[in-house]
Formats: sequence, structure tokens, C-alpha cells
Amino acid sequence: MSDVCIIGIGIHPFGRTEGRSGIDQGVFAVRAALADAGIEWPHVQFAYGASDAAGNPDTMIDRLGLTGVQFINVRNGCAAGGSALFSAKMAIQSGEYDIGLAVGFDKHPRGAFNAMPADYGLPDWYGEAGYMITTQFFAAKITRYMHLHGISPASLGRVAEKAFRNAVHAPHAWRREPVPLATIMDAPLVSDPYTKYMFCSPAEGGVALVLASEKKARELGRPLVRLKAVTMRTRPPGSFEVFAPSIDVIRGGSATTLASKAAFDSAGISPKDIAVAQLQDTEAGAEIMHLAENGFCRDGEQEQWLAEGRTEIGGSLPVNTDGGCLACGEPIGASGLRQVYENVVQLRGDGGGRQVPGTPKTAYSHVYGAPGVSAVTIMER
Repeated sequence: MSDVCIIGIGIHPFGRTEGRSGIDQGVFAVRAALADAGIEWPHVQFAYGASDAAGNPDTMIDRLGLTGVQFINVRNGCAAGGSALFSAKMAIQSGEYDIGLAVGFDKHPRGAFNAMPADYGLPDWYGEAGYMITTQFFAAKITRYMHLHGISPASLGRVAEKAFRNAVHAPHAWRREPVPLATIMDAPLVSDPYTKYMFCSPAEGGVALVLASEKKARELGRPLVRLKAVTMRTRPPGSFEVFAPSIDVIRGGSATTLASKAAFDSAGISPKDIAVAQLQDTEAGAEIMHLAENGFCRDGEQEQWLAEGRTEIGGSLPVNTDGGCLACGEPIGASGLRQVYENVVQLRGDGGGRQVPGTPKTAYSHVYGAPGVSAVTIMER
């Protein structure tokens, strides 16, 4: 079975763009990706589109062109973009199509995400107790993790400090100014132990990726950035995920551990073979926990990793090279695809001031969301 390649990438800057709808931002990203691939919209044989709060992606054909293209909408929480990419890869790998599109966008209102208990099969009391406010859940989860594995509050600050420093060199990022560690640590608490700099914000943005079979990519003369694995998994028994009303006495794995193992098995490589990684960092502690859940280190080793700078641009495993969700914000439909966009930039060597040294050949992306879904992508140059 031949590889599927990413031959075109496009992004609309993340943050806040007054007067431009989410669909507008998605269309912007699609046109940029088509130009990058050197093709026109009529060449696209199918599309999968992800959006949570900004409308149906398939309506963008009004602006792109009424070609009769198969266009399927995907809604799967924070893993929506990753799920769209998974579907697009499978459509090409099946031999049904040669060239297609994965696109994601969103435009969230200001303030916290407004999830409803009933949408996740939860009783009203769960929302009344305040646990639909994800900042409280994430704070409770990281507090337990820090206690069990010896993670200090300073490590949370180092993750955020790195994010803002990396984003200075990412034109698509929202927060592009460095923030000193002392400022991060002394900022007002949102949910203890997290200060305001340790959470991402709902945002706006759009990302599009053009995919093609290896044969088609070679015909078009595009650089071969291969999708070696794209996996998506839901939670197993005993996991503790967003909107979980309790924690089991007998603990299990997580959606991330399942997706990560499946991706490494599919790609035929191990965590030590990855040159650059983008990990879900809805909050600073998520990056810390996901380093272990994705197999890059053991629980508790993150304290030393961060103190030694191993996740910095020039470290042994650069993580969230464009600032991640902390600096870019999180438009749900686009966030997972932004990670893949950033990895393509890195594999092409186009990262500028945030470029990982040594011509990286492998890249890893991981997205996670409620109620316990995770998608992982492994790429190879």
C-alpha cells in the first residue's frame, strides 16, 4: 500500500479577526493550501471539514466552486481536525481517490467553552458543581498528577514560558510576545495551581491540508512529506478524562496511550525516533502529562526534562515549536490540523527562527479532547 502525502498547507492566523467569519477563515486556508500544492479547486476529489461552533464546513463550496465534490462534515470535539485528517488519509489509501482535502476552522465567542452536561451523557448536577468548566477539571487532574509524580509548579511555568518564546517566530500565532517565568508564576490564579498564562483561550483560525497519493504527489513534483500513521481512539475502562464525573479505583490507560501505541505500531518506529512533536497543551500541565502518555518519557521524568531544556527548539525533543495552544489559542476545528501544519513546516525546513536544527526527518502530532478522544499523526520526510 503506497504512502499518502501532504502536498499543500494553508493557515489563517489564529487569535481574533473581527469582521471575518469562521468559514471565511476556512476558505482563506483552503485557497492558501491549493496555491501551495500548485493545483486548483476542481482538482480536489473530496474533502473532510471540521468545525465546532462556526458553521458547516461544506457550505464553503459556495465560494470555492460548485464542482459537485464529495464534502463531509466532521464534529468530534478537540479531535475533530485529527478525525478529518484520518478520514482523508483513508480515502486516498483505499485507492478510491488520488487527491483530497482536510480543513478545519472555528470562531468561538469570548470566554470559556460553554459545554452542556447533557451533550456528554452527564447529569445536571455535574454542571451545577462547576465541573463543566474545564479549567477546574484540568486543575484537579494536574494537582493529583503533581502529587503522585513529584512535578513542581515551576515546571508548569516553564511550559508556558517556552510556548510564548517559540510563538515569537510563528506568524500564525496569537500571543507572540515572550513572558518571563516570574510573571507567569506571579500572575492571578484561574484554578489553582494554574495562573492565567497557563491556560489557552478559545480562539479563531483555519487550517487546510491537501493530501495526495504518492504517485500523484510525484506527478505534481511536490516534496514528499509522508503520512506514516494517523490514528484516533476513544477512552478505555479506568481512564480519567475531561468531563469524567469520578475516577476509578482500578486505573486504566487513556485515549492518548491507545492512539499513540497504534500510531507507532503503524509507522513501525518508536518514540526515540521522533525529531519534533506537537502535543495537546490546552493547559500547561497537559503538555507535561502528554509527554508520558505518548511514550516520550516516564511519569515524573518531565521535571528533569524541563529543567534541562530537552523540549526546547534545540533540545533532544522540541515540543510545540509554534507555541502550541497556549500561544495560538484553540479554535477547536482547526487546532489539531495546526499541529500538522507546523510539522510540515518543520519537515520542509521553513520554520525560520523556530526551525528545529539538523533537518528533522520525523514529526509527531497529538490532539486530545472531551470526553476522552485522542488523535495522533506521524509524518516522515
